[in-house]
This record gives sequence, structure tokens and C-alpha cells, in this order.
Amino acid sequence: MDPLSIEAGGQGLLAALNGQAPEAPPWFRAALAHPKEEVSISVQGVALHVLAWGDRGKPSLMLLHGNGAHARWWEFIAPFFAQDYRVVAPTWSGMGDSGWRASYGVDLCVAEALAAAEALGAFESRRKPLIVGHSFGGYPALALAADHGNLWRGVISVDSPVQHPGEKLGGPPARHKPNRVYSTFEAILARFRLAPSQPCENLFAVDHIARHSIKPTDGGYTWKFDPFIWKDFKDRDSSSLLRAARCPVAVMWGEESKLMSRNTLMHMKRLLPSGAPFTSVPSADHHVMLDQPLAFVSALRGLLSAWPGETF
Repeated sequence: MDPLSIEAGGQGLLAALNGQAPEAPPWFRAALAHPKEEVSISVQGVALHVLAWGDRGKPSLMLLHGNGAHARWWEFIAPFFAQDYRVVAPTWSGMGDSGWRASYGVDLCVAEALAAAEALGAFESRRKPLIVGHSFGGYPALALAADHGNLWRGVISVDSPVQHPGEKLGGPPARHKPNRVYSTFEAILARFRLAPSQPCENLFAVDHIARHSIKPTDGGYTWKFDPFIWKDFKDRDSSSLLRAARCPVAVMWGEESKLMSRNTLMHMKRLLPSGAPFTSVPSADHHVMLDQPLAFVSALRGLLSAWPGETF
């Protein structure tokens, strides 16, 4: 998982810009301008924010974001698939513009993904939908593959480590204090950082997701995510989920990611059928869509052009 550490000391990736948006390339601006739907649906009493691109009735591609993130992390990726797919990207409860809950868990994420898929037309094509899950989003994706594998053509896990029991990393820390309030938008924007911590040259992408991670509140501005998500999070064993997957699973990762060690990759290969695709994205760290967005798009397109095959 990817514990967001933006409350830590020091300045973030955008501090030197003093609140100014960096220049973005034409392809990025065009992607953000691409037509999309933005809706709110109710899932077990909580409002869920969902984005969608492309026409209903097309084969669907569901995009599941990581911890502390939101659907707009996909806003400059999804349009590249909208011509061929109905692309659906929900925001997990407790994050982004979705509502908060008293408690959270992987099974709740499964329910949210299924509700978003149904409401936004992911099951309207004769072909089953595909799922792409990044980081934390890869774990609900694997749960969907294990519990409802008959519904999906396949799942692509992107930099979501299923680690050998002997090298388990600690999950996100349980928080006991509310998010800090900053007096100005510029001050909180300057504190935004990625976690696991890493540099990123594409500040235009970082700036975009950062601005959509902040909300006004009494006395200033604060982060949108619920700081208490991990206080009583109901998790499931990721190795068991991967082993139990009832649809094809492919693995993709950033070649420079610290989370995807050789031992982790070997463990995942042992849990999957022989021949399952394993693909790295060069010059990308954990946050693949920020580090190498166009290379990530190309890698996904290449994989989807031949996988998982017409039998699924």
C-alpha cells in the first residue's frame, strides 16, 4: 500500500512554484479537456464520486486509484482509451470528492467498484470489463478477481506489491489526529508530496492532482482524505487473493519502484499461472502515471492489444 505522508515536515514537490501552476504540454491539456461524465452515486449510504469517458456499450476499462488519491489521477490517462473503451474511474470513500465512513475495508472497496461499474455502464458491452488497479487500488482489484472473477476479462495490477510473507512492508500508519488546516491555498499546495516519497519531473501532473486533493474548511484549507481510514481498516491477505483470482491477472510496475523487489516479483509469479504477463515501465518509480504517463499509456495499450485473449 502507499501511505500518503503529506503531513510530514519539510516542503513538497510544488513548493518552489509559490502556488503557480507549471506549464503543461499540449497532450496533457488536451487530455484534461476531453469530454467526460462526472457523477455522484450512493453506496451503502455514502456518496461516491465517479468519472467516466467514452460511450456506453463499448467494452469497459475500470481504473482504480491508490491510497490517499482520487479518480482525477486518471484524468490525463483515461482519454487515451476513450475511443475504444467505456472508461470508469471511481474515487474510494474517504478520499477525494467521495464521502467519508465510520470504518473502511477491502470488501467495502469491492462493493464501491461494483456499484460504480453498474451505474456507469461497465457491464453493458457483450465483452466483460477489464480492471487496472494502481498501488492500493490493486488490492480491491484482486479481491474483485477472487470474489467475482466471472464478471471480468482480466485485472492489471500496477505497482501493487504482493509481498512474500518474509518481507512484508508495514501498511499505512493509523492516524489519531485530524488533518492540519493551512491558512492559505499556497501554503498547503507547497506541502503536497508523494508517498512513498520520490521525485517527479512532471510537475504539471503533480500540480493537477494536488489541487484536487485540497478543500476549503473553516480557517483555511485542508486535505480531502479521511485521516482515520487506517484506524480500523478491514484488510485481506493479498497473497490469498492473488492465488484465488478467477480471471487472468497481469502485473505491471515502475522499473525504479522500491516496492517491487525481485523477491516480490518472484513471489507473485509463483502465485499466478505460467505465462501471466509481467511488464515494467522504464524510468518510472511507484507513481507510474506521473513519472512516465505516455509510456504507461503505451504499455497498457500494447498489453490490451493481445491480452487476455478472446476466450475471456
